[in-house]
Amino acid sequence: MSPALAGRLPDFPWDSLAEAKRTAAAHPDGLVDLSVGTPVDPTPGLIRAALEASSDAPGYPATWGTPALRTAIIGYLERRWAAHGLTETGVLPVIGTKELVALLPLLLGVGPNDTVVIPSVAYPTYQVGAQVVGAQVVPCDDPARAAELRPALIWINSPANPHGAILSADQTRAWVDAARSVGAVLAADECYGEFGWTAEPVSVLDPAVNGGSLDGLLAVHSLSKRSNLAGYRAGFVAGDPTVVGPMLEARKNLGLMLPTPVQAAMVAALDDAEHVAEQRERYLRRRALLAPALVAAGYRIEHSEGSLYLWCTRDEDCRASVAHLAGLGILVAPGDFYGQDSRRFVRVALTATDERIAAAAARLHAAG
Repeated sequence: MSPALAGRLPDFPWDSLAEAKRTAAAHPDGLVDLSVGTPVDPTPGLIRAALEASSDAPGYPATWGTPALRTAIIGYLERRWAAHGLTETGVLPVIGTKELVALLPLLLGVGPNDTVVIPSVAYPTYQVGAQVVGAQVVPCDDPARAAELRPALIWINSPANPHGAILSADQTRAWVDAARSVGAVLAADECYGEFGWTAEPVSVLDPAVNGGSLDGLLAVHSLSKRSNLAGYRAGFVAGDPTVVGPMLEARKNLGLMLPTPVQAAMVAALDDAEHVAEQRERYLRRRALLAPALVAAGYRIEHSEGSLYLWCTRDEDCRASVAHLAGLGILVAPGDFYGQDSRRFVRVALTATDERIAAAAARLHAAG
């Protein structure tokens, strides 16, 4: 990494949890790591079988993906998210969506004279991607105010990481209208879309939201959470072909290709809804166990309508809450990872085994 680029990027935030992790790991009953949203449940057998069946792959894969994968992506988006008007030229597989989020400003030609709008409490990679190209980053949750900034790119996220809020159809439509009013690309991170608990997520690809047009819109989807495929690095972006097309050409030149066996696994995953329903039930059970335990221990849960996290506060600095929970052998993510507006919150992930979630709940109840 060049010194100039390194100077634009923040310190890797997870390194700051080393002391809290040591404290939590010293608990007599062991560490319960609820800090990172990494899946722990098995990758479904039908997906693993598809990967194995396609493992003889001596040639280079296509950046655009196989025809079968493009068809599976479109079919999934139409069935699950009411997408209308998608064509093969509007879909593109990516090597995990974190890569896409980080590279999107570069792929769109955003530069130092441009503005990127991100949520005020947000997944840090939105900011990192803008910083890579030297763009100005403005946190903003008001579509009208965002339009006044005349940005080149706007990020929205629903269900949101870290706080789990879900945008309504009206709220999403307001973002679509705001972006179009100034010619900005609206990128909707919908990676947690399968996990809406107390509200139903909507997609920017839905005609009820976009007025029947995909102009200026991108929907970003991941199979990491819905199908326990984080280790496969399997995701895709879909939307306006005039935006996706130049991204494809750039990615061809950069050699950004998804391995052929992973593409086959994605087809199997996207064509099956049963394993997603089973995973939803797992997370719902864990949520039902962990949420009341956090409340019993003095935490207030806000938002958390969806995603794989509980967004909690004791009305104190987040690092004090991290230390308190570490003393119970529970490691969580501090809110300051996600912006200055969240310094009094912690993010508690549901991504631990049933046994570890039960252990955390028991400790929280005992401490309450």
